[in-house]
Amino acid sequence: MQLPDPALVVLVGASGSGKSTWAAAHYRAAEVVSSDELRGIVGGGPHDLDASGDAFAVLETVVAARLGRGLTTVVDTLGLDPAKRRAWRDAARAAGLPAVAVLMDTPDVECRRRNAARDRPVPAPVLAGQLRSVRDVRPLLEAEGWDLVVPVRAEHAPEAPAPAEVRSTPDRTSSLGLRSVLQVSRFPWGEDPLDWLTGIARAADEAGFAGLALMDHLIQVPQVGRAWDPIPEPWVTLGAIAGLGTGLELGTLCTPVTFRPAGITAKAAATLSALTGGRAFVGIGAGWWEREHAAYGLTFPPARDRLDDLERAIVTMKALWASGTKAYDDHGVVLPETTSYPRPAGPIPVVVGGSGERRTLRIAAAHGDACNLRTTDEAELERLIGVLHAHCDDVGRAREEVAVTVLDLPVVGSDRDDVWARVERHRGRTPAATYAARTHAATVAGHRDRWARLAGLGVDTVFIATPDLGSPEDVLALRGLNA
Repeated sequence: MQLPDPALVVLVGASGSGKSTWAAAHYRAAEVVSSDELRGIVGGGPHDLDASGDAFAVLETVVAARLGRGLTTVVDTLGLDPAKRRAWRDAARAAGLPAVAVLMDTPDVECRRRNAARDRPVPAPVLAGQLRSVRDVRPLLEAEGWDLVVPVRAEHAPEAPAPAEVRSTPDRTSSLGLRSVLQVSRFPWGEDPLDWLTGIARAADEAGFAGLALMDHLIQVPQVGRAWDPIPEPWVTLGAIAGLGTGLELGTLCTPVTFRPAGITAKAAATLSALTGGRAFVGIGAGWWEREHAAYGLTFPPARDRLDDLERAIVTMKALWASGTKAYDDHGVVLPETTSYPRPAGPIPVVVGGSGERRTLRIAAAHGDACNLRTTDEAELERLIGVLHAHCDDVGRAREEVAVTVLDLPVVGSDRDDVWARVERHRGRTPAATYAARTHAATVAGHRDRWARLAGLGVDTVFIATPDLGSPEDVLALRGLNA
């Protein structure tokens, strides 16, 4: 369609819908007045939200001056504020120019994908609100009396290249459609801890794991080992692994909110992101083991209070990772400033650990990027995923915005004899059949069959921790899971 020229053209669409790309393809740079570009001129960069007020003041001045001279003017903002749209329309009419609204009709999933790939993504709840507004805006535009309303379908508009500081990571999704992350929960490192850690991390990278996660405990938990077995502080340990330069994503699964103030965890994760080129994640939960709290002089509030702290912690971390340094006051979190440097080199996914149906899964639905569930029973897993999705619907988030991950604790053997030898070695006083069923004891092929069913339920990522993780060779033996 040939648009009138000269004219006022107002772009309307959510973040990631392709407005700037469309404008650059159809108009000269001097004709496009972009709020992001102006933030970069009057502030520290296009995402410096502290500069928004000054940027919009300049935008209004430039728009008025260009319309007054009868020049084509393309307004590149979200365009979702009705009052601003009507003011620009009236200014065009006063200048004798036609007023055109260009509505970016880009699928929600594509906007979310592009947003997630950005160096400074719009927070998921904010983007969800923009997408809801876009769905409602078409009849409003028709009623506002624009000379022309032009819908633009932008399924695959070209995207800007990834920022240089975010290193490209190969896609490590297996043929089953799953990603797997090695969770290291036991540390039989002998006399040379760093050499052992280095070997495990390099083996995980070679075996095709997408990432490596460390358990966050102060005393080794009885489900894994003895109280006097080593259990290192995870963020220090992840920093050492970051120096290896692997392609692994690195994070915790999971950090209790009772161990550290949320701001300190945010700082650690942002630093890890900067060191890895954007490959950090945070698994976080309400905490559960009272003994380690008492041993280290930490308070252990009631479950309700810990869950309140969990929700506030996620909000706090995301506020500190966002652009700008402005004050924050929302969701029960009040911060006088959000000055936190270094900034993350990429999005930091927050994985909420726990299966509590009323609070934990609702917190994941409202604020998390993923939830982490146990895989003991597939029927129960399917039911919990349904609970999570119901919470997503209730809080107004798209289900696909909250990935489903699982913690898998399997026995994996090379053949049937090896499987049962491992069962006998680890079962203790538990009957062999009971232990084998609980750990889904099987060969790699057997576990791949089970993982295929998990993928069919909607699982995105499997965190795997085996009782046989003693050496790099044990990790390499799992490579077939990632094929």
